[in-house]
Amino acid sequence: MPTYEDDGPLHSTADGGRRVSTRDVATPLAALWRERRPSGPPVAHMFRSTYADRWVRFHSLPGSKRYPEFEDEYAIVLHRYNTVLDELFAGTEVFVVTMDWSYTSTGPAHWPEPRRTLHPGGVHWWTESDEDDPDPELHAHTRLYADRGPWQHGGVDELLRAVADDTLAEVFVTDTGLRRIHHPYDGGADVILTTPAERDRLRAKHTDWLSNRPSGL
Repeated sequence: MPTYEDDGPLHSTADGGRRVSTRDVATPLAALWRERRPSGPPVAHMFRSTYADRWVRFHSLPGSKRYPEFEDEYAIVLHRYNTVLDELFAGTEVFVVTMDWSYTSTGPAHWPEPRRTLHPGGVHWWTESDEDDPDPELHAHTRLYADRGPWQHGGVDELLRAVADDTLAEVFVTDTGLRRIHHPYDGGADVILTTPAERDRLRAKHTDWLSNRPSGL
């Protein structure tokens, strides 16, 4: 069952190009998610199945190569990520969400680094707990952190590099109305659009980045 950090809404301002988390009087992000996205929790790997009719996956490298090995390959990965992010969010504010998890609801966290280093302004706003296993030592608690600020091309490149290297997972970026979602993973990105038609238009712009599999994976 999820728990929520509803002790104040998320807001941030830009300070020297950095994203800074503060509080204001707007609706908290957890409440906004429950209102706008009631079909499922904000766990990024679930978006593809939850919103299958509005989902498209883009691969990060030619030939569907999964992991970059050289700087020119990192440049391709970041170009593809940022191109789609610009198309989704240019000129708007976004939430950037990162994750850690633990075997207890209060920690200690797995993946405490590089999440804390790369997303220092992230505020805890949701915990999604899986307690189905009869062994309490195998219960998992996914904790999500977010900050808010204007989208800037290249502004989250360090996060994206960590995702590409599989040292950070379950990252996603969404507009402040939670209408569109970009979830980068090691090998590509899952993108959720507002309608199937919008999904099809975006997919048609980047056909060279699509999987050859009928499933789109």
